[in-house]
Amino acid sequence: MTISDDAWRAFTTAFGGDPDGIWCAPGRVNLIGEHVDYAGGLCLPMAIPQVTAAAVRRRIDGRLRLHSNGFDSVEVETDGRVAGWGAYAAGVVWALDPPGFRGADIAIASEVPVGAGLSSSAALEASVALALADLCGLPVDDEGRDALARACARAENDYAGAPTGGMDQQIALRGRAGHALLLDCADGHVEHIPVDTAAAGLTVLVIDTGTGHRLVDGRYGSRRTEVEEATRLLGHPLREVESVSALHDPTLKRRARHVVTEIARVRTAADALRAGRVRDLGPLLDASHRSLRDDFEVSCAELDSAVDTATAAGAHGARMVGGGFGGSAIALCESNDVPGIEAAVTATAEAQGFPPPVFLHATPSPGACRC
Repeated sequence: MTISDDAWRAFTTAFGGDPDGIWCAPGRVNLIGEHVDYAGGLCLPMAIPQVTAAAVRRRIDGRLRLHSNGFDSVEVETDGRVAGWGAYAAGVVWALDPPGFRGADIAIASEVPVGAGLSSSAALEASVALALADLCGLPVDDEGRDALARACARAENDYAGAPTGGMDQQIALRGRAGHALLLDCADGHVEHIPVDTAAAGLTVLVIDTGTGHRLVDGRYGSRRTEVEEATRLLGHPLREVESVSALHDPTLKRRARHVVTEIARVRTAADALRAGRVRDLGPLLDASHRSLRDDFEVSCAELDSAVDTATAAGAHGARMVGGGFGGSAIALCESNDVPGIEAAVTATAEAQGFPPPVFLHATPSPGACRC
């Protein structure tokens, strides 16, 4: 039974009859480049095999009906407002305003963990966006997918109220199997860079610490506001800044220093991947985590424990991923070492009274598609 089958079954149970089709979009891990997308920086995400599936059928009465197993179902006029999980789907309708759209039934099934920092929200948005594009005749070439990703980001920012950047939606729609996506968040330019961890005998291990996070609780937004204020005071985009010494406020200086150094780490990581030196990412992951922990202050005890333990157990490098304040970490490991690293992280979490971690193996996967 696949996640597409789950979405089909959820649809027929909730609405009766068959959907017009099923569309899937992946979660993501960001290899490096955290909290720089909304600063117009560079990031290096890759899509993961876990996807969200949207079964969709057009309506002609102006109603939008939303269903997802585990959440309350929602029914609203297409110009109405929706809160909660449904905002991420209804917001896409609002942002796209697709031609000829007169309502829809949408059932969601997902294998992307919610609150794990793997971008379950963008996977939901992208699956719905691609469905609407296909059903309403919007372009779905690379330029069209860029436009869809931007609409999804508007939905998340302005409708759902989560002040994220646009990286998650871009990788969900524009990812390519076997590649990471070097994304320039200033102009949307992308470069697909091959990442063959298996050939190198490596595994990108995802460690879900079980400490869910919420990007609409204010802390993520405060970081974005601080970055914007630092940019205003310096008078230049942070990607163009070499020194943050002109900032006198110590908090703003730390926030800006993270962004400046993280963008530099992305450039170094991209060069390493182009040359096939995947192991060179290890020290960059370590440096990124220290910066996110100390300068950007978005880590937590559970994430620090997972990162430190994975590294001590033999990982080449590790760092938290996603917005922070909980969620997941990634560790670059020799594939043969993965069982021992998983055991060490689990034992440490238990000893410290933390939730038992859940592990995923991330391989660079394709972006959204019709299933």
